Amino acid sequence: MLSVSSYPKNYVDACRVKVAAQLASYRKLLAAKPAGIDVFERPFFNHMILALDYYFMHRSRNMEGKDGNPLNEVRMLCNAILENDDRLGADKTIRYKPETSILQFKAGDEIRLKADDFARLSAAFFDEIEKKYR
Repeated sequence: MLSVSSYPKNYVDACRVKVAAQLASYRKLLAAKPAGIDVFERPFFNHMILALDYYFMHRSRNMEGKDGNPLNEVRMLCNAILENDDRLGADKTIRYKPETSILQFKAGDEIRLKADDFARLSAAFFDEIEKKYR
């Protein structure tokens, strides 16, 4: 498939709504304080990162850039989850700086997201998609 250089506003908005609905469902579940929620949280949000990336998986890497932006951060997190046992690895193609990233993970850190982490990252990710792919 060819890379995608733009996404219609209605598609981006629909993806935002889906992600927000998942986050709201999780927060409702969390409010009920079920036993074992802490065991569920990590795999749930790791998979939400994968889903977030999948919505835009054919995005043009040239347009995405390599400056450590939120799109790069999500890409690196997906690689960590899928290929590195949930530990962030270095990516020689991305100028990633933990101190300027959304979640500030360093190489070797275990990917353990909480609801607020995912909310911040997904908001920044969607903002970057809208900025670069419209």
